Amino acid sequence: MTALPGILADIADIAGVEPALKIAQSHGGTRVDLPPQARPGHWLVELLGFDVADKICRGLAVIDADGRHLGLQRCVIPRGAASLLKTARRKAAEALDAGRSVREAARISGLHERTIFRMKAEDPRQGRLF
Repeated sequence: MTALPGILADIADIAGVEPALKIAQSHGGTRVDLPPQARPGHWLVELLGFDVADKICRGLAVIDADGRHLGLQRCVIPRGAASLLKTARRKAAEALDAGRSVREAARISGLHERTIFRMKAEDPRQGRLF
């Protein structure tokens, strides 16, 4: 079984490894909001279907001592398995070359936004400001 970091491990416990990897691939390295219950049109529902998304949302819901939902959970989705890093960096570079934003490149590649900024800073084609 693949060892998944952070919230991806929690998602895998709730819904299985495949949904967790799909989430890492589509939103890895970016901040997301997870509602206490799935709702039509939410990115998680679009990605996994309503039933699986609702299972994840309810499983990760933040609930106070009185049993009330505290609203959206904001979290950063980890990139996932390290073995995907080389492919992810190539996807990010292709996205940046195509004029995509850092956030879009992070979602396309599954890399963290900070990693994309570092990649841009290391790219000799970017030039220097000072």
